Amino acid sequence: MRETSGRLLRLLALLQMHRDWSGTELASRLDVTTRTVRRDVDRLRELGYPVHAVLGPVGGYRLGAGAELPPLLLDDDEAVAVTIALHTSGSGEASLRASSKLSRVLPSRLRNRVAALEASMLALPSRGPVVDPAVLTAVSAAIRAAETLRFDYVDHAGSVSRRAVEPHRLVSWGRRWYLVGWDTARDDWRTFRADRVSLRTPNGPRFTHRDPPDGDLTAYLTRTMGREMWPLRCSLRVHAPASEVAGRVEGEVTAIDARTCRLELASDSYDIVAFVVGMLDVAFEVESPPELAERLGVLSARYAAAT
Repeated sequence: MRETSGRLLRLLALLQMHRDWSGTELASRLDVTTRTVRRDVDRLRELGYPVHAVLGPVGGYRLGAGAELPPLLLDDDEAVAVTIALHTSGSGEASLRASSKLSRVLPSRLRNRVAALEASMLALPSRGPVVDPAVLTAVSAAIRAAETLRFDYVDHAGSVSRRAVEPHRLVSWGRRWYLVGWDTARDDWRTFRADRVSLRTPNGPRFTHRDPPDGDLTAYLTRTMGREMWPLRCSLRVHAPASEVAGRVEGEVTAIDARTCRLELASDSYDIVAFVVGMLDVAFEVESPPELAERLGVLSARYAAAT
């Protein structure tokens, strides 16, 4: 299906050159037979593109002019995937506008299917931050042009700082967008939430892209965003095999013996740690810090009073 869709796009691009093409010429350009060209032309017509037959000694094809934009060339699965992505992107009104425009350029068969999907979906208001698409566009342009970004940044505590960063990559993680880049003032890699970035213009000087941190950006983000970026570190001894705990929580699990393991969690709240461990529904003891044990004592007394 992907190969066929790609060939249709190439065929459409040739026809949009506003000239007559013989079937033999198109077959040569696409490296297929003239019979395949005829089938692909029929497919484009089914999708709503006005491909006209050209009379003459050898015959041929021409893309006719239309008053409306021809239908978008997507198969069923691609149209559904794009619709779901738009409704879950967290881009606010921009996503809704794009979804509306998408429906106008889909063939009627796909338009009906997408409309049924949208009518069946309930998109609850996002509690997460909404990123201005203009910020993502400007950052991506700076990455491509290798231009230093200058921006004001609001950290987790609400403090504002001015940054000069060599942008490396935009990362989508947990319904949020992050910028990974080299902070020139701190002479180190840093990760910034895109919704907390206020860009300044113009951009700074050009730079040469560095190798990714840790030699592997995914490994770097797993280490820094999964643990190092949170202020609280908690260690617990859990009475369950490591194989039963690993994968159930976002933490580091180390086997102690066949029946117990050590769970290390990072967070900005002891209450969140208490919630996560409680969801495991297994016995455990706090190894560190003592503040976590104290908070669990307060919560325990509260729950006991409620019963």
